[in-house]
Amino acid sequence: MQRGAIAEIDLAAIAGNFREIKKITNNKKVIAVVKADAYGHGSEAVAKRLVESGADFLSVAFCDEAKALRLAGIKAPIIVLFDPDPKDVLDYNLIPVVSDKKVALSLSTEAEKRRRVLSVHIKIDTGMGRLGIIQNTAEDVVSIASMKGLIIDGLMSHFSDADAGDLTFAKLQISRFKDLIKTLAEKNLNPPIYHMANSAAVISLSESYFNAVRPGLLLYGASPFELSDINFSSIISRFTQAMSIKTRLVALRKVPAGTPISYGRTFVTKRESLIGVMSIGYADGYCRLFSNNAEVLVRGGRIPVVGKVCMDLTMIDLTDIKHLATETDEVIIMGRQGDEFISANELAKRANTISYEILTSLGRFAQKRYLN
Repeated sequence: MQRGAIAEIDLAAIAGNFREIKKITNNKKVIAVVKADAYGHGSEAVAKRLVESGADFLSVAFCDEAKALRLAGIKAPIIVLFDPDPKDVLDYNLIPVVSDKKVALSLSTEAEKRRRVLSVHIKIDTGMGRLGIIQNTAEDVVSIASMKGLIIDGLMSHFSDADAGDLTFAKLQISRFKDLIKTLAEKNLNPPIYHMANSAAVISLSESYFNAVRPGLLLYGASPFELSDINFSSIISRFTQAMSIKTRLVALRKVPAGTPISYGRTFVTKRESLIGVMSIGYADGYCRLFSNNAEVLVRGGRIPVVGKVCMDLTMIDLTDIKHLATETDEVIIMGRQGDEFISANELAKRANTISYEILTSLGRFAQKRYLN
């Protein structure tokens, strides 16, 4: 018996979400972000479908992720955001993001050594405060452009809060980026690709599109906004969540009133109850904060999680289910069953986190099955 959950990944949904992004952005180039194993969806299968769908670039965090895609036979341009190891970049024909002159020099040295010309994208810190050129910006970009073996094919930045209700700071970041583009143009430096828009900005900030967008979460059909934010609900409704998480019951137990359930006795039955024991726990990415604080779907109904989530198992109260449950019943942790739907955003709100963490945590440990 295999432990944990099954993640069903709808590749047709991901392709549909990609097409929707193309429509919204008026057919801008798309840099499809497939880092962190495609947000838990499986980078190789997802990357292949996105390339088939017309993605202009793929983007990953680290060179190891890019190497895995190359070894899987993916030939599309791959941008590496955070780990521009010169040897890997050249060995696997990758596009490094350069965040400072020191990194640029190491890439230049290796490119010259191999008598190669390397395409790079330059990252500008317009307000994220994480990585990117932040002082003497125009001068540093011009300096990098003069380095042997390098050609600047892209200029990028990253939003700190394009998903916020107040977009004032995001618009300031756009203004800073535009000012730099203008300054560089005056110095006859005009990279062919400019990109800044993440998933939230694709929805909320059309002025950030430039000539390429860089969506991640939206490709997988989850909202980058809080559940309570209805400003963009009509647009978000056009996207389909691609991941469903399913598990099974390992036991059904009839217990009397007054029975404590799980560690710490945080739930005690008030009546004779039917308790189901699910084959999923925090070791499988099911957050411990779901203890007494989440629902699952069984036979089309919402069923509460009771007691503390354990390492390998979690309990649910099936007492009020309309039709008697059996141990063969499928349990939906996230996804749709009948008319009910549990989204990544709903689980994120219950756990006081973001949907990114829900998808990567559950997707990381689950056995994946691909649809369409």
